[in-house]
Amino acid sequence: MVSEKEFRKWFSKAKRVVIAGIGNPIRMDDFVGVKIVQDLRGKVSEKVCLIECETVPESFTEQIANFDPTHILLIDAAFLGKEPGDSVLVKPEKLLAFSAISTHALPLRIFCDLLSRTTRAEIGLLLIQPERTDLGENLTPIVEASAKKIANLLRKILDQ
Repeated sequence: MVSEKEFRKWFSKAKRVVIAGIGNPIRMDDFVGVKIVQDLRGKVSEKVCLIECETVPESFTEQIANFDPTHILLIDAAFLGKEPGDSVLVKPEKLLAFSAISTHALPLRIFCDLLSRTTRAEIGLLLIQPERTDLGENLTPIVEASAKKIANLLRKILDQ
């Protein structure tokens, strides 16, 4: 699990933040990124733009760029080879060296490259190990508990 210290360090110079949740609403734990964004709604300051990208994050490139963020955090499920609910915070350039496999058609690295060309923001990926990504509408209990912890931690850090 990403620690409060890691998050605080990453957000230390943040002025305007985009948090983009990525995931498929009918693929169980794959929806974890969007669920975290939903849990943050109404609980963070106006300097934070929350976006529910679902399975098409590239469709939100203009909205993200128009917000003029200093930091962009993309939250997604990824097969990390860890325990369900475990998470890591990585920079896009580390994604190739990292053995994470996204569940989406457009590789996150390509989306991050697009964001790098359209913003000057620091980009981070919060990747969460799913337990199940088969058809279904609810997160598994362990991933849901992890999502709640992450949302609470982000709210605590970003509402200051």
